Amino acid sequence: MGTVFSFDIRAPGVSAHALQGVVDWLHRMDAMFSTYRPDSEISLLDRGGLELGECSPEVHEVLELCEQASRDSGGYFTARLPGGLDPSGMVKGWAVERASTMLQAAGSTAHAVNGGGDIQLLGKPQDGRPWTIGIADPFRRTALATTVAGTDMAVATSSTAERGQHIIDPISGRPATALASITVTGRHLTTVDAYATAALAMGDKAKSWISGLSGVEAFAITATGERWQTPNFPTAGNPGN
Repeated sequence: MGTVFSFDIRAPGVSAHALQGVVDWLHRMDAMFSTYRPDSEISLLDRGGLELGECSPEVHEVLELCEQASRDSGGYFTARLPGGLDPSGMVKGWAVERASTMLQAAGSTAHAVNGGGDIQLLGKPQDGRPWTIGIADPFRRTALATTVAGTDMAVATSSTAERGQHIIDPISGRPATALASITVTGRHLTTVDAYATAALAMGDKAKSWISGLSGVEAFAITATGERWQTPNFPTAGNPGN
C-alpha cells in the first residue's frame, strides 16, 4: 500500500500469533490490490487479465465501497482514474479498519492501528483518558496544526504536504489546489478515509458537504493558510466519544 503500518495495543493485548495473523493478512491485501505489481488482482482486472467474477471477495467488497463513496460524494471520490483502475483511496482505510476488527476479535479492548497517518482507534489508552492524535501542519513540517482526541473513532488526513498536489478533481480533471490539508473524523476509517480524499478534491465545497454528513467532522487548512472546522470536530478541548 506504499506506506508503513503500526500498532499500539494496550492491555490486555493479544497474542503474538494473533498479531502476526493480522500482519500476514495486510501483506495479502497489499499483494491483491497493489497497482505497482503487474500480477496483483487489481492490475490484472484493469488490464483484462481477470474478469470481475474471477476476483476474490475482497476485491468485490472494495469496488462496491468505492461505488458507494462515489455516490456519497457526488463523484468526487472515484477508483476510475485516467491511468486506469486504482482503488487505493479506499483500500488503506478499509484495511486498517479490518485489521482493527481482527485485533478486537482476538481480545484487544484498546488499540490504535495506524496506516500512513490514517488511524482506527478502539477503547482508551488509559483509564479516563482518550487517545490523542497530532495532525501535521502542511506548511511547517515540525509543527502540529491541531490535536484530535477521542475513543472508538477513526481519523484520516488527506494533504498535499508529503506528495504535493497528487489528488485530482475528477469533475474538472485538474489537480485539487484549494485545500492544503483536511482531516476527517468519524466511526469507521473505511468511510472517513475515502471522504478525506473526496473532500480534498472538492476544495471549497468540502465544508458544506461534510457539515451535511451524520457523525462526520472535519478540520481543514486552505492553500492560503486559512483554517476552518465543523462545530463538533473532536479537538483536545472538545473530545469525541
